Amino acid sequence: MTITPDQAVSNTSPTLANHQEFDWRNCWYPIVFTQDLPKDHPYRFSLYDEPLVLFKNQEGQLGCLTDRCSHRAARLSDGQIIDGRIECLYHGWQFGVDGQCLHIPQLPEDAKIPTKACVQSFPVVERQGIVWMWAGQEKPIEESIPTIPALDKPGVFCTDYIRDLPYDQTYFIENIIDPAHVYISHDGILGKRENAQPLEIEVIDNSIQGIRSRWRGIRQPNQPWVSIDFIAPNLILYKFGSEEQGRFGGTVLYSLPLCKDRCRIFLRNYGNLFPWQMKLMPKWLDHIRVRNLILEGDLQVVVEQKRQIERLGKNLKEIYLPLKTSDTLVIEYRKWLDQFGTGLPFYQGYSSEKNFHTDQLHEHSLTLDRLSQHTQICSSCNKAYQVTNLVKQTLIGVAIALAALAILTDNSLVKPVAIAVSLSAVALAFAAQQLKTKFERAYTRH
Repeated sequence: MTITPDQAVSNTSPTLANHQEFDWRNCWYPIVFTQDLPKDHPYRFSLYDEPLVLFKNQEGQLGCLTDRCSHRAARLSDGQIIDGRIECLYHGWQFGVDGQCLHIPQLPEDAKIPTKACVQSFPVVERQGIVWMWAGQEKPIEESIPTIPALDKPGVFCTDYIRDLPYDQTYFIENIIDPAHVYISHDGILGKRENAQPLEIEVIDNSIQGIRSRWRGIRQPNQPWVSIDFIAPNLILYKFGSEEQGRFGGTVLYSLPLCKDRCRIFLRNYGNLFPWQMKLMPKWLDHIRVRNLILEGDLQVVVEQKRQIERLGKNLKEIYLPLKTSDTLVIEYRKWLDQFGTGLPFYQGYSSEKNFHTDQLHEHSLTLDRLSQHTQICSSCNKAYQVTNLVKQTLIGVAIALAALAILTDNSLVKPVAIAVSLSAVALAFAAQQLKTKFERAYTRH
C-alpha cells in the first residue's frame, strides 16, 4: 500500500485556549517491585533528578526519604540499616521511616536533637506487588494509584521485569505506544518482518488524564482491536482478549523518570492464558531468554535516535515525517506533552520542549550494560548470577585439585578417574561461564 501525502499525520499544534498543566507532583510513582526491594540495605532511586532512598524498619514499615543527610549532605543510601533506622555513613546520624532524626552520636545523651535535623519524607504504600510513592504536598489519595483490576481476578498469573534504560521517560513511552516497529525491530523475537503492514489506529479519548486508543492491522479484514491506554504520568496498558468471555491478558508498563537520560521501567505481563511451563519457569530464566532480548532490541536504536535529535537541535515537528498508518499514537503523545506537560521538570513535546537537551550524552558503551541496568536490581537475576559465579569458581577449584591429584598419584585406578572428573568440572565451569555472560552482556541486533 502506498502512502499518499494526505495520509500523513496532521502537524496541527494544540491551541493556547485549551492549555492545561499536568500536576506531576500530586500523583503516585512506582519505585520497585516488592520482591526486588533489598531486605538489609537502603534502596536508592531518584525522581526527576531528586535523590531519594527507600528502606524498611523492624516492623516492616516502609520509609521514603530525601537521600541527603541533614548534617553535611552525605547520601543516606550509602549508609546502612541499624535497628530499623537508616544510618548516615559519614557521622552515624540515624533517621526513622518518618524522616525524624533519632540519634546523633556526637550529642551528649541529655541533649535534645535539633528540630532541623529531620529529613523530608514521602508517603509510600504497597499495591499489587509494587511499592508506590506520593511526590506531592497534598494529602495522598490511595484510590488514585493506577492499579490493574484484572490482576486481582482468580486464575490470573503475571510475570514481572525491571530495567533501567539510558534515555528519558518520554522516549520510552513513545517507543512502547508504537506498534508498527514491533514487526521490524523485534523480528524473530516478538514479531516477524513479513507481517509489517499499515495499521488502523483510533484515538478514543485525549485529556489531561492521558490517552485512550486502539489499533489493528488492515491486511486481513475484521482483525481484533488491541487497546493501548496511556494513563498519565507513568502507565502504558495493552489489553488483549475479553474478560467477559473469560480469556484475557495484557501488558502493563510503568515507568519512573529518574533523570533526563535515564528511566526505570516496570514491565508486567498478566492473563489467564499462561501455559504451565511459563508458570513454573524461574523468573531469571524468563528474563534472559525473553524479556532482556525484547527491551535490548530497541535500546540502541532509541539511544541513537535521541542523540540525533539533540544534535540537530530542532523540535520533533521539524524532524519527524509521521504517517497515519503507523505514527498516530506517537504524535498524539508528543502533542499531549505540548498541551499538558509544561509543568514537568523537563519534556520533549512535538513542537515544544523544556530543559530537555543535555550537555553530554552517555558514551555508547554504557547503553548496553545488562549487568547494571537489570541484573543487579532484579532479585531473581542477581541471585542466579551470584550462584552461577560461585558454582563456576567452585568447579574451577575442583578441576585444579583433581588435576593435581592425577599428577601426583601413582594409583592406576585413581589417576584416570581424577582426570575424567577434572575434565568434566572444566566443561561444567565453561558452561557456568557462558550462563554468567547472559546476565552481563546485552543482546545486539548486529
